[in-house]
Amino acid sequence: MSARQPSRPGLILILAALAAIGPFSISTYLPAFPEIGAELGASREAVQETLSLYMLTFAIMTLWHGSLSDSFGRRRVILFGLVAYTIASIGCAFANSIEMLWTMRVVQGLFAGAGMVVSRAIVRDLYAGPDAQRMMANIAVMFAIAPAISPVIGGLVLYLFDWRAIFLFVALTSAILFVVCWRYLPESLPLEKRQPFALKPLFANYKKIFSNVGFVRLSLCISAFFGGMFLYVLSAPVFIREHLGLAETEFYWLFVPGTIGMMAGAWISGRIAGRWDNRRTLWLAFILMGIAALANLVISWVWHDSIWLTVSPFLVYNAGVAVAMPTITLLALDLFPDNRGMAASCQSSIHTMFNVLLSSFLVPVLWHGRMELALGMLGLWVLGGCLLGLRRSR
Repeated sequence: MSARQPSRPGLILILAALAAIGPFSISTYLPAFPEIGAELGASREAVQETLSLYMLTFAIMTLWHGSLSDSFGRRRVILFGLVAYTIASIGCAFANSIEMLWTMRVVQGLFAGAGMVVSRAIVRDLYAGPDAQRMMANIAVMFAIAPAISPVIGGLVLYLFDWRAIFLFVALTSAILFVVCWRYLPESLPLEKRQPFALKPLFANYKKIFSNVGFVRLSLCISAFFGGMFLYVLSAPVFIREHLGLAETEFYWLFVPGTIGMMAGAWISGRIAGRWDNRRTLWLAFILMGIAALANLVISWVWHDSIWLTVSPFLVYNAGVAVAMPTITLLALDLFPDNRGMAASCQSSIHTMFNVLLSSFLVPVLWHGRMELALGMLGLWVLGGCLLGLRRSR
């Protein structure tokens, strides 16, 4: 069955939904961490490993999604990934031990990244220049909604049912997305532009990409900037329920301001595309994130009673991230115009491995206090700035 060609807004919705699977898998079940630990007899750190293991396999497999799509087509890789992800989500719902949940989350991670990686390559297949930046910005607006609504939905499902129902909801969502992609997602990579799938050339291309200093720096730069806010996402069960004293249905206090900021920043990025050069755009993003990180540190030190004041820096910080992300992403992909799928895979792998390190090592150290988390955000902003300063923006 051949897919019907969607309108541009329809394509944006589909690609944004595909890109959102990864963060959706992270944040939807965060409100249920205490309940999962209690039912499966697992410690807080053991439940946190369900997140780390997911991101680890996500990072490893994203190295292959783009390459597979360069060889076999974008559409086929996405459809297969959605089927496997749906089955793994059902497996999570029926886990009867923390070890089984670890295993199913590993399988989820293997396939969750297909949509995120391949959707970037589809944008680059179909659009160029400012149009590509606008498309990426429009997708980012829609993509930003997922982290905001998913923990709210997860908390509501937990309140009405239990934590297992959250994974069944995720499975249903991915099944619906499969049907939509089957009917409406076009193939953007024609046969004559596909690369042969051979391991030796593939590893040679991986070596070429990962040895490109500019590509690695750009990828680490956006990972560090994004990590400043992702610290709070990974720490959400502790930050929301212990530091702020809120219920499982009130995770929106963390995610909604961040989402509004992402949407605002993506809108700004789309407006200045083609008008501002890359250097000016990235300076704006860097300044916005810096103001937010410093304000967050001061608020965490001085004020503790106002939730509104506590979450306000997240809006500004995420706006800066959303301004920076399309420009940095496209600069990195454009370094390899003949292997954009593979480059998107490598970029996603670097980004996710960075998050694995945050989840496994940094978050358990910082989530004990608000000041520690604020210092973590500030430090990651500084790291991102150093990486950005090592490269001349074009």
